Amino acid sequence: MIKLNTCAAIAAGGFVVFLAACSHPPLPPPASERVSPTAMVEAIRAARTGDKSVVQIAPLRDPAVDGYLDGARADEAAGKYRDALAKIEAALKLSPDAPDILQFRAEEEILLREYPAAEADAQRSYTLGPKVGGLCASNWQTVLEIAESKNDQAGVADARIRRDACHKAGPVRL
Repeated sequence: MIKLNTCAAIAAGGFVVFLAACSHPPLPPPASERVSPTAMVEAIRAARTGDKSVVQIAPLRDPAVDGYLDGARADEAAGKYRDALAKIEAALKLSPDAPDILQFRAEEEILLREYPAAEADAQRSYTLGPKVGGLCASNWQTVLEIAESKNDQAGVADARIRRDACHKAGPVRL
């Protein structure tokens, strides 16, 4: 009886090993799910805040636009990304060609996983913007993050070069 139980246990163990050998490794996550949207936006904003270029642009604008943008930031902090996007849209109605607002909308679109729209807004922001400084770096970091999410290595390399070209050091002063 003991010999029969031992043989059954060995056979069951062998069967488990056989099944394990037949299983396939888990598939990698889809390219668009490799990095969280929140991490993408953090990297985009870090590119802007880490910029030490000599040129920094700070627009003057209607206080109503700032009110919408403050509301959008509060909504984003509360995780209400659609509400934040609606407030950004209202700000853009008052200031449609503001590159910083277009970049902010691109960041919200990333949080909503609307990557094609985000990339288009970042590119338009770059076209309308200063081509140097923190905003420029954010524009290209946005393109870089989206390229990484698609596993587009050529796009990543191009965006990295363009992002790095946004940083212009000031003159050396003695």
